[in-house]
Amino acid sequence: MLNHPNVIAVRDALENAGATVEITILSEAVHTAALAAAALNIEVGQIANSLIFDADGEPLLVLTSGAHRVDTTRVATLLDITKLRRATPEFVRLHTGQAIGGVAPLGHPKPVRTLIDVDLEQYSEVWAAAGVPQSIFPITYAELVRVTAGTPATVA
Repeated sequence: MLNHPNVIAVRDALENAGATVEITILSEAVHTAALAAAALNIEVGQIANSLIFDADGEPLLVLTSGAHRVDTTRVATLLDITKLRRATPEFVRLHTGQAIGGVAPLGHPKPVRTLIDVDLEQYSEVWAAAGVPQSIFPITYAELVRVTAGTPATVA
């Protein structure tokens, strides 16, 4: 699985950003924050869910703590978006090259506008998907903001 094209793209993007992290391959796919947290024996809030939204036809990546849901009204108001909705699987794959359940915060064909949940900052380490549902990597909040060029925001 470490040789999967999506995992390679994520690893390359991390390395190009100067991040030193190790991608872990889990024995089973983890399609939810709860499953990922259980597999890693960590708090669900430490999982950085990568959620793609259709924001007036453009992709928006919201990295949110697995402990809560994105408040789409708040995010739409914050970014002055007229229509914000969860993206279809096809829209997600088109803009990230990855399938729902394994979307990484980086390693996409082209940069995606990114918001990062400020609630993740309370953890010394957070975990994010690495391109496929079986892959995950640890990173600090500050490093996640840096490597994604994301904007910290209150999203819940």
